[in-house]
Amino acid sequence: MSQRIKLHRAVFPVWVILLVLVMAAGLAAAVHVFSNGLVVTNLTDLVPWGLWIGIDLSAIALSAGAFTLSAAVYLLGWKELQPVARTAVFIGFLGYSMAMLCLLMDIGRPERFWHAVAFWNIHSPLWEVTMCVILYFTVLVLEVAPIFGEASWFKTRWPKLSHRLHNIHKIAPALAIAGLCFSLLHQSSLGATYGVLKARPIWYKPSLAVLFIVSAVIGGLALTVLASKVSALLSERANVRQDVLDKISRAIGWMLLGYLYLRFWDTLGMEYTLQPGRTEGLHLLTSGALSFNFWVGELLLGILVPAVILVSGKLRRQPRLHLLALLLTVGGLVAYRWDTNIVGQMVAFSYLPTQIEPLYTTYSPSLVEVLVGLGVIAYGLLAFTLGVRFLGIVDHNSLPEEAVEPILAMPLPVPTD
Repeated sequence: MSQRIKLHRAVFPVWVILLVLVMAAGLAAAVHVFSNGLVVTNLTDLVPWGLWIGIDLSAIALSAGAFTLSAAVYLLGWKELQPVARTAVFIGFLGYSMAMLCLLMDIGRPERFWHAVAFWNIHSPLWEVTMCVILYFTVLVLEVAPIFGEASWFKTRWPKLSHRLHNIHKIAPALAIAGLCFSLLHQSSLGATYGVLKARPIWYKPSLAVLFIVSAVIGGLALTVLASKVSALLSERANVRQDVLDKISRAIGWMLLGYLYLRFWDTLGMEYTLQPGRTEGLHLLTSGALSFNFWVGELLLGILVPAVILVSGKLRRQPRLHLLALLLTVGGLVAYRWDTNIVGQMVAFSYLPTQIEPLYTTYSPSLVEVLVGLGVIAYGLLAFTLGVRFLGIVDHNSLPEEAVEPILAMPLPVPTD
């Protein structure tokens, strides 16, 4: 047995215990919030969406690899990507469950979570987001179920149930179509939820829906590849095909360049107008408190640097640079979601006749918010760790599902550097 494997096995229990302790702290903080209400947080009427919504938006966006790769496998016939899609679907399941935990904390009256289902408001993009999250999470549960059914320990204990779960593969194309529809609808509606709020002028624009979709696809693919490569480095249970991950990474690089154009001109194009509130918000983003996060975290490190690395075959084939580029891409998406969420809440207008000046405010999460947020993140990391070890979610040596025929048949493009 190699020293590397021994080290990994020694670190595994320590890692699990650490995550469990963080989750316990988050659970204690959540109980405190449920007992006393949102008054124990730093959320206010002007800043109702804080750290938890930032985690929620990031988790949903980073889950977009699930519908992207599922559509590529079952609709376009790119069977070579099926093992990677398996990883993406599991990440998607975890991401949406993390988002739902954050929303449960944020709504203030968690016992009324079912009201959106019972009382429809078809004129609200937030209602549409809620319904699509519920429906897509149901799709993800069905897509993840065969992963449990195919685990050796599951087959041994519950062979009949394992067979039934495995048969869900037969409806995989239908699930891929449903997942594509629900996810695209709510990814765009997340941006539209911000874009229809006229009282927050920097948000009030139709382009947010497009940017949310594009950034989600890029971030979801990047996290899937990053998680696969890191798992292969840290666990002997993970097996990856570097050639497949290289093709996906190159595609991510080119998409980043397109996204850079959209993000840059969408933001700086607002300089063409002097709309009250929008001008102040743009100043806050580009030269104020959020400027470093925008110029460095988003545009430079989050888009430009990883795009150069991933597009260049020579740079991309250096393992450390490849990992760095993927990590920066994921971090850039989180920075974008945070900037978008926060900047619109720092400057607001009431539009009362007696108030023509903008309202300025600040926000920093309280300790309770931080503990709950860390608990949710720890849950995601722990579940993925256990999935790699006991469910084989990162196993590119598994054979593609031959019983399922793709709806469309398109050859997988071969990258040429």
